[in-house]
Parts: sequence; C-alpha cells; structure tokens
Amino acid sequence: MKHTSPSPAKRLAVVLLVSIALVLLYQLSFLVRIVWFNFYNPNSSAVMRQTLSELRKDDPNVQLRFEWVDYDQISPHIKRAVISSEDANFLDHTGVEWQAIRQAWEYNKKQAAQGSERRRGGSTLTQQLAKNLFLSTSRSYTRKGQELILSYMIEYVMPKQRILELYLNMAQWGQVDFGVQAAAQRYFKTDAKQLNASQAARLAAMLPNPVFYDRNGNTPYLQRRTNTIMQRMRQVRIP
Repeated sequence: MKHTSPSPAKRLAVVLLVSIALVLLYQLSFLVRIVWFNFYNPNSSAVMRQTLSELRKDDPNVQLRFEWVDYDQISPHIKRAVISSEDANFLDHTGVEWQAIRQAWEYNKKQAAQGSERRRGGSTLTQQLAKNLFLSTSRSYTRKGQELILSYMIEYVMPKQRILELYLNMAQWGQVDFGVQAAAQRYFKTDAKQLNASQAARLAAMLPNPVFYDRNGNTPYLQRRTNTIMQRMRQVRIP
C-alpha cells in the first residue's frame, strides 16, 4: 500500500492547533493559580524571587523582609493612599484603563528626556499585582500583554478587597522590603495597622520607584507628592 505524506497545508494546520492548545493550557495554569490565591496567601511572588536572585549575585546571604498581614490588620490610611496614588478608579474598572496607560507613557517619556526622577504609573493596581505575583520587572510587549490577560482574569475571579489585600502585601517598598508590614517597620518602626495618614501617604508616594527612594530618602519631589496624596485621600473609597 502506498502511503502519502500530509500536505503542507495539513501540517501547518496541525502545528497551529498544537500551538493554540499549548497557549490555552499555559493561560489555564495561570487561572488555576489565581483561583488558589483567592483563598490562600502566597509566601512569595515572582518579583520577590527575581529580586532575591539578583541581589544574591553580590551578597549570597541577603534576605528579603516580608511578613503577611490580613486586610483587617492594615491601616485604612494606607488603603486610601495607595488607591489615591496608583489607581483612583480602582473600585470601578475591570482591570485595565487604556487611557491611563497612554497618558503615563507620554508623561514618563517627557520626564525621562528632561532627566527628571518623576514617574507616573499607568497600570492599575490589578495590573501591578499581576506583574508582581506572576511575572517580572522586565519591560517587553510580551510581558505587558500577559499582564493584561492576567489582570482581566484576576478581576473576574477575585473581589476588590482581596485584590487590594494581595497588592499591599506583595508590593515592593525598598531594595529588600516587600509588603506594607515590612515597609511600616522599615521606615516608621511601627506596624501596618498603626500607620497614620502622613506615613501612609509617603509610602504610597514611593511606589512608582521604591528602590530609588530607599536609597535617596525623602527628596523634595517625594515630599510634594506625599502632600498631594494626603489631600486626595479623604475622598477615596476603599473596599
């Protein structure tokens, strides 16, 4: 019996089907982890592991500072401050704000050209959580695309309160400090529950560039940004 090999079109179709199946399985693996983290607290994040790996190239003994705190053990001031600073429409959007992304890109490009330290985050809190928890700090279109997909998944699975709780515990607030509890102890010698309005505003102001402010302290811009956040906090709703 004579056997004929598949035509190029059929081979291409098989390759495409296999590729699509692999992509769907890859995305499904993220969805499963998102469902898991809706109920169970993570012990670390992708950005924490990346940061630790980079720091240990110079100091093999370095350790990150991180301590999980539940939502009701976190000061309402820092919740309001972070929403005010990073994502004013947090309670209303579904994960991504496209206009904010475009505006932030234009603003940061202009500031960089002027040699300014100022940066504006166009990502929502949900996008930042997706990056911190699952991805990395690398800048690429592929990473950004995955971040957007994850953001919609997170918003579909998790309530806003859980998203904010995870964000506050996973955010980087210094070279080795992760989470609001470590930040409160590092900068103010207190617990996350005891943060007052001015302390919370300063921590929120650090978020776009935490390592820079960890090294350079309370710069004039950081002071001005802190004051601006304090003025806005009163109108912020929290989940």
